[in-house]
Amino acid sequence: MSDTRTFDLATVTVRELNQFLHGELPGADVARVNIENPNGRHSIAAGLDCPVEVEIRGHAGYFIAGMNKQARVTVQGNVGWSVGENMMSGEVRVNGHASESAGASAHGGLLVIDGDASSRCGISLKGGDVVVAGDVGHFSAFMAQAGNLVVCGNAGANLGDSVYETVIYVGGTIESLGADAREEPMEASDVETLSGLLAASGIDAEAENFRRVASARSLYHWNAEAHQEY
Repeated sequence: MSDTRTFDLATVTVRELNQFLHGELPGADVARVNIENPNGRHSIAAGLDCPVEVEIRGHAGYFIAGMNKQARVTVQGNVGWSVGENMMSGEVRVNGHASESAGASAHGGLLVIDGDASSRCGISLKGGDVVVAGDVGHFSAFMAQAGNLVVCGNAGANLGDSVYETVIYVGGTIESLGADAREEPMEASDVETLSGLLAASGIDAEAENFRRVASARSLYHWNAEAHQEY
């Protein structure tokens, strides 16, 4: 029978926790890990590489669940910078708000933020999916290369600046678009993709009401006569 392990960060260190998660957990008969009293500590559950459920019961700091692979990590609170940074697969869910650079450079997996995300959400996204139930700050999806960013609320200034192949879906208002980003018509394939992401995230919203933002591709090749104006 699979087991549940509980770690109280009031009595053990994050290093001790992560040593268990990296060294003892893979191959062990443990299906769930509960983490008590995170109290804003950083790098909790970073580098996971096995199919386990992890629940962080409280607010956490920077780089939570970074480099995640296979695991399903839930934070019952807010998080600092770069939650789910460089995630490869699995799922990370924040039952609160996220600070800057949520989902930065994620190659795969799903990051869900039930509240708002700050600036540069999905920066340099490389194939993962980021779904934000609330608003995002400025320069979100900056230089994002693949994957999807879903913003159910409003988007701040310079959305999608220098975006490549990432597609951005916005349910609310857009303060401004960044360089080379443009709004495009929602196609049937977009509705299908977005509906799937909303369903996977547990968000009740109509995909048809969202707007699509993608690259105009004018930055793909250097133009010496553009005089830095794009």
